[in-house]
Formats: sequence, C-alpha cells, structure tokens
Amino acid sequence: MKKLKKILVWFLMIVVIFIAGGMSYVKLALPNVGAASEMKIESTPENIARGEYLANHVTVCIDCHSKRDWTKFSGPPIEGTFGMGGEIFDQKYGFPGAYYAANITPEGISRYTDGELFRVITTGVSKEGKAMFPIMPCATYGKLDEGDIKCIVAYIRTLKPIKNEVPQSSSDFPMNFIINTIPEKAHFTKRPDKKDFIAYGKYITTAAGCIECHTKADKGKLIPGTEYGGGREFPMPDGTWIVSSNISPDTTGIGNWSEGRFVNAFEQRSDSITLNTKLEVGKQNSVMPWTMYGKMTEEDLKAIFAYLKTVTPINNTVHKFSSTPKKKC
Repeated sequence: MKKLKKILVWFLMIVVIFIAGGMSYVKLALPNVGAASEMKIESTPENIARGEYLANHVTVCIDCHSKRDWTKFSGPPIEGTFGMGGEIFDQKYGFPGAYYAANITPEGISRYTDGELFRVITTGVSKEGKAMFPIMPCATYGKLDEGDIKCIVAYIRTLKPIKNEVPQSSSDFPMNFIINTIPEKAHFTKRPDKKDFIAYGKYITTAAGCIECHTKADKGKLIPGTEYGGGREFPMPDGTWIVSSNISPDTTGIGNWSEGRFVNAFEQRSDSITLNTKLEVGKQNSVMPWTMYGKMTEEDLKAIFAYLKTVTPINNTVHKFSSTPKKKC
C-alpha cells in the first residue's frame, strides 16, 4: 500500500511539473511570430489615399477605433474622435475578458516603428510582444496584400493626434493563457486583378471582415459550418439586441437578391438623410457601420456580391431585432 501511495505521489508530481512547464512555455515563449520587419513605409499621396479608402470604407479601422454616435443609424463615428480608441469589447458582448480598442492616432502609435505597426495589424502581436485577442481580425489582415496594409499604416500616421489614455485589455482564465497561442505568422497574398471578379470579390470580402459578424460565434470564436449564415447576436447600448443577417446565397439569405438590390442597400443606408436622422431609444438600430461601408466603390460592392453568391448556402431565418434584454451574447 505504501509503495502504491509513493507511486501515486510521484505520478501527481510529474503531472504538476508537466502542467506547470506547459503553462510557463505558453506564458513565456509565446506568441512567436518572429521579429518585426525593418521597413520604412512611403507616405505618398497615392498610398495615403488608398489607406484612407480601406481604413474608412473596407477594413473600417476607424469604426472600432473611434467613438460612435448611437443616436443615429448604425452609430457613425463622431467627428473629432477618429482613431482615438477606447471602445470596450467585454463579457456583455460574449468575449472572455475586457478588450479595448487602441488609440491609433499618432498620439497613440508614435512609439511604434512602421514594421511594428505592420506586425501588430497582421499578426496581433504588440510592440512589447504581447498577444492581442483577435477582435481585430489580424489573421485575416495577414492574408491580404502587403501593399494594402502598408497603405493603412501610411494613412493612420496622418490622423489628427488625440490624447486618450486607453485602459489595458485583460483576459479571463483560461483565456489569459490561451491568448498567447492565437497569433500566427502572416501569409500574404497579392490583390487579384479586378478582371478576375470572383477572386477579387473574395479579397474585398475578406478585407471587409464580413465573415466576422455574419457567422455565429461562441466567446468571440467563430463556429465552423455557420459562415456567412448570420445569427450572431450583438447587444446595443440601449439594451436592445441586433442579430446579423444571413448573407449566404440561401433563400433565407440573399439567394433571391439582385446585384442592384445589394448595392442599393449600402448606398441608401449611407446617404445624408440617414446620417442626419436621430433614432428613438429602444428602436431598431444596426451595429454594422453602413454609413462607412456605403461609401465603398460600386465596383467593390458588386464584387462582394458576386463572391457571396459562391459561398455555401446556409438555411437560417434570422429575426434581426429584439427589445428584450438577454443574459449573454
């Protein structure tokens, strides 16, 4: 019996050492995506213009990194707050922690080199080597054209500096360990020629992050098999809930839509009337930044529609609005 107890004690000690070693490795050796590249991004008018288009109307960086006016449809960014950060994504939105959008104006990123900014956008690893929870879809941006990411960096360097101290993000257990395993090295692609309409549409759809909101998620992680089928729930500041639309080519999604209807949905929801209309508290709003996406070029919107018509149809009828508070996302 004594011998058996000794064996069990030794076994438990080995297990504890193994677990401690694994946890130490995750905490101390990860993330490992390599050092930031030495680069100097050219701030040419062309690069800045391309970056401004992407950051405001495709990747919509300015949406999450600004304050939004929820008294208006789709919560457009408030003038004078562009890039200042501070928006929180926490447990009430279904995330395993409290994560804050960074200040990406020159006031917040001046300590970053171009290479370090490029790395954090495309891998989710900060200047200090810390892992970011992927609310910003860094793995997605790491699949885009290097040139487009460089243009975004060139553009955000031109934003008006805003002094705004943003709190440190934090993860709940066990995400505070798991988070270090998430960042991965970038695998860039070339932006397809616009003549290759479907491939180009896939590229723009990826850049716009459509899959992130239009796919069901559990604690911020997308659920495989539900891509583009909608159904992800978003709590609004006034206590109502919005559910993302099914944008797959099923009849419960956009299967019966025409190209014109798709493009018009964006253009009509970003016109001056929409931008200047105040909404009553408790009335249906939208978490999707229509007023920003609506300024995307018609060519790019048509390409997105063409690509979405090729994805797997998901049968999912979505009830998009609820005024009844729920316990979780």
